[in-house]
Amino acid sequence: MTSYRQPGTVLTDHTFTVPLDHAKPDGEQIQVFAREVVAAGKASAGLPWLVFFQGGPGFGSPRPAGREAWLDRALDDYRVLLLDQRGTDSSSPVNRRTLSQAGLGSAQAQADYIALFRADSIVADAELIRQEVTGGQPWSILGQSFGGFCAVCYLSQAPEGLREAFITGGLPGLDVTADDVYRATYPKVARRNAEHYERYPMDVQRAKDIARRLAAGDVRLPNGAPLTVQTFQTFGQMLGASTGSHSLHYLLEEPFAGGDLSDDFLHRVGSQVSFSAAPLYALVHEACYGQGAPTNWAAQRVRAEFPEFDAALDSDAPLLFTGEMIYPWMFENDPVLRPLAEAGEILAQREWPRLYDPERLRANEVPAAAAVYFEDMYVPVEFSVPTARTIRGLRPWVTNEYEHDGLRVSNGQVLDRLIAMVRGNV
Repeated sequence: MTSYRQPGTVLTDHTFTVPLDHAKPDGEQIQVFAREVVAAGKASAGLPWLVFFQGGPGFGSPRPAGREAWLDRALDDYRVLLLDQRGTDSSSPVNRRTLSQAGLGSAQAQADYIALFRADSIVADAELIRQEVTGGQPWSILGQSFGGFCAVCYLSQAPEGLREAFITGGLPGLDVTADDVYRATYPKVARRNAEHYERYPMDVQRAKDIARRLAAGDVRLPNGAPLTVQTFQTFGQMLGASTGSHSLHYLLEEPFAGGDLSDDFLHRVGSQVSFSAAPLYALVHEACYGQGAPTNWAAQRVRAEFPEFDAALDSDAPLLFTGEMIYPWMFENDPVLRPLAEAGEILAQREWPRLYDPERLRANEVPAAAAVYFEDMYVPVEFSVPTARTIRGLRPWVTNEYEHDGLRVSNGQVLDRLIAMVRGNV
């Protein structure tokens, strides 16, 4: 373990060894990294543990700089463990190079390996880590977005390990399919487009001008990937964040230089659309909705039911951006995904086991509270509310005060309210 200080905090880095496949505990092992954070004045205090499950899937935990955002509130009461979920950042990362180095040359071997990186395996990792960190005592968890999916899986799979659970923007539908999710989210994304263009009407023409240039062909990003109209449309994922519409506007503000798309624009676009930081996100995103059946590229199939997202550049209709969707063509375009395209196809056809146990959730005894964002573009409220009603003892806070990133932008207010709800103070 390595310890060091930042303003107001003491941090300690931990690495744990866990089975790749928890059904084979004596088989291949992988490493899971976690960063302990404690308030500087409380480093020797016997504080309870709070484990943070990051959104994603496929992204590592935050890299903090002192007491910032929600962490400031958490450190008043807890010793926080920022968990890099398996396959992300410092936890045996999954990408084209590591899979090759592991000797997983065939697409089937790669897919079988990647299939072990869903929420159920993340929860099993956490349970082994808990035994080592707390000596077997229950701990508290905080799940944001996909981290909330992990929290519900934890309540289904190992509630005896939990002292309390906080969930923000991450109550999944318990029996909802990927098709259901996209049938709910495409209309929400369309509304966000309308709101964006109402706020920034000049962007209607700017987006069409960019799309027409891309439709003419042979525009390349700095990494060599083609920039197509359908890739450009994926910028709509930004619209679900609190400042996303403004960020999209500024991205569209000055796209041309000397009669063509500028180097600056292409550089900023490249960082926005590349999966180099989180290829696992593309590989298992739809799998987090897999409940007993293959997902079979649900976002692509369901999109056909919403023709307004077709880029009709010769019409007066504004170009519609899409949202948090993964499409098969992404594996053809992005250089970091291209070597994993066959594995991605196999995963899309995989029959996934269920992640949640409704009967166990109905008998839940773990104190829990969840922030459900009424306008959430990524996790539909119409699925979250029934789940909140199913989990015995969970107190939901349905609000339109925040967007999906409310935990991060609220300066601790969202977490503070959830803590008060669990303690019966609200």
